Amino acid sequence: MKRPTIADIAREAGVSKGAVSYALNGRPGVSEATRERILAIADRRGFRASAAARALAGAPAKVVGLALQRPPSTLGVEPFFMELISGVEAELSTRSYALLLRMVPDGDAAAEIDVYRQWWVEGRVDGVLLCDVRADDPRVPAVEEIGLPTVIVGPPAGGGSASVWSDDAVSVAEALEHLAGLGHRRVARVAGIAGLAHTAARTRAFAEACPRLPVTSANTIWTDYTGEAGARATRDLLGGHPRPTAIVYDNDIMAIAGLATARELGLRVPAELSIVAWDDSPVCGLVHPPLTALTRDIAAYGAHAARLLLAVIGGEQVGSRLDEPARLVARGSTAPPVS
Repeated sequence: MKRPTIADIAREAGVSKGAVSYALNGRPGVSEATRERILAIADRRGFRASAAARALAGAPAKVVGLALQRPPSTLGVEPFFMELISGVEAELSTRSYALLLRMVPDGDAAAEIDVYRQWWVEGRVDGVLLCDVRADDPRVPAVEEIGLPTVIVGPPAGGGSASVWSDDAVSVAEALEHLAGLGHRRVARVAGIAGLAHTAARTRAFAEACPRLPVTSANTIWTDYTGEAGARATRDLLGGHPRPTAIVYDNDIMAIAGLATARELGLRVPAELSIVAWDDSPVCGLVHPPLTALTRDIAAYGAHAARLLLAVIGGEQVGSRLDEPARLVARGSTAPPVS
C-alpha cells in the first residue's frame, strides 16, 4: 500500500497542494466547502488530519513500531522482552529515533495487521520490528503489501523481509550434550507456543539430537511461556513413568516455576532433577541452586535488529543476519542423576 502524498490528495480534490495543507491544519485560505471535500478524502483514505499533515509533507516520523500479541503483564514478568526493548531503544536513541509499542490481543494477527496499516497510512512510523513469527504467518505478506519497511526478529519467514535470528539448533544440541555427558538418558522439554517458528526449530533440533547422544526418553509439553503453565507441565512430567531426570525449559520464568514445583514434590535439585533454562536472566543466578542456562546478549540482539531496520528504512539492500547462538552456562542446577 503506497502512502498517500499531498499531491495525491490535491489531485483528487482538484485543488493545489497548499490548499490541502491549509485544510488539514485548520488554517484559513480555503472555502468551507473545499475544506470539507479535502477532509472527506483524507478520512476515506484512512488517516487523521493531525497525523496526516506530517506524512503528506513527506517528513519521516523518526519512529519505529513494535506490536506484540501478548498481555501487557508479560512485560513485567518476562525479562526477554524488557532486555530486547532496552537494546532496541539504545540503538534508536543514537539516531534520534523513538520506539512506539502497542500490545494487541494474543492470537489476533488481523488486529496486529490493522495496527501496521494505520501506523503506515497515518505516517506514525517509518518501519516496524516483527516478533513471534509463525509458520505461514499472515503478517509477513501483509507488511510487504502495505510497503512497510520491516525486520523480523526471529528466523527468516520467506518473502523480502530481512531478519535477525540465531541458530537455536546449536543451543539445543549444546544443552543436551551437557546433560548426556552427566549421564542423563531421560530428558524432557517444557516448550513455548507450538506454532512459533523458533519453537518449531527447537522441537526439530531436540528430536534430532536425542537419538544421537543417546537420550532414550524425550517428552515435550507445549505451553504459553507463563510460570503457571511451566509449573503444570513440570507436575505432569514428574508424575509420569518413567520420570525424567532432567528438564529443559524454553524460558527462565518456566524454569524457575519448575524448580519450585520440584521442591514442592519433594525432589532435590540437582540430585534428583537437573534443570536447564533458556534466556538466562539475573534471576537465574539468584535462585537456589542457581540455574544452568542458555545465555546470550539479548540487549545486543535488539540493538542489531534496530540497526538492520534503520538500514532498511534508509533504502539499503540488506539480507538476514545470523546472530550469535545462545551458549550454555553451567551452574548448580545440573549434576549427574542419582539413578
